[in-house]
Amino acid sequence: MKRHNYKNLKVWSLGIEIVDDVFKLTYSFPKEERFGLGSQINRCSVSIPSNIAEGSARTDKSFSHFIDIALGSSFELETQLIIANKRKYITKVQLIKIEDKIAEFQKMTMSFQNKL
Repeated sequence: MKRHNYKNLKVWSLGIEIVDDVFKLTYSFPKEERFGLGSQINRCSVSIPSNIAEGSARTDKSFSHFIDIALGSSFELETQLIIANKRKYITKVQLIKIEDKIAEFQKMTMSFQNKL
């Protein structure tokens, strides 16, 4: 059975970049939101590369399921970031920049999943 080295996967690396970007964004959230929406956003972003890593040790069919979870987390993250923008915790420019990276991740991940 073929295993994937998740550290060599571009989708995993991009997921790690997204986590880093998200943590930088949430650091500036108001104190009262760091344990609310900020914490939820951070956990959601961490879920993306974590599911890719966990799934990489499985069969391709099972790996595809973990990729589905990572994709779902990316859409959830995008929604939470839109909420953060509406609450004025992040700017429209910051939102667009991270949304572009998330969209790139989603496109790349769907393409990778189709090749499994």
